[in-house]
Amino acid sequence: MTVEELMASFPLEVVSGQSKLGKEISGGYVSDLLSNVMGQARAGNVWVTMQGHQNIVAVASLAGLSAVIIAGGVTPDKDAVRKAETEEIVILTTQLSSFEVAGRLYQLGIAGE
Repeated sequence: MTVEELMASFPLEVVSGQSKLGKEISGGYVSDLLSNVMGQARAGNVWVTMQGHQNIVAVASLAGLSAVIIAGGVTPDKDAVRKAETEEIVILTTQLSSFEVAGRLYQLGIAGE
């Protein structure tokens, strides 16, 4: 499944990385602890978090993630958006909780690593 196909499945808004929506998703990871994501998430994963600061962009880039979903209605700060655009990182937002997003990802066949 691509990021674009995922977007058709539930309410997600593109904040950055519009040109990279064709990326394939290999699995999913949910955490708000950045060091945990760096050590456990796999390249191609979609990461679900409630954090909206610029460090999420660095982690997503380092881990080679396909997209970051910021859940719970959190809006990423301007520095995060600027950095994500520069590094071509897909950031999506949703009003859904992290729990709800994880459940929907699983229902779509996107499993954890």
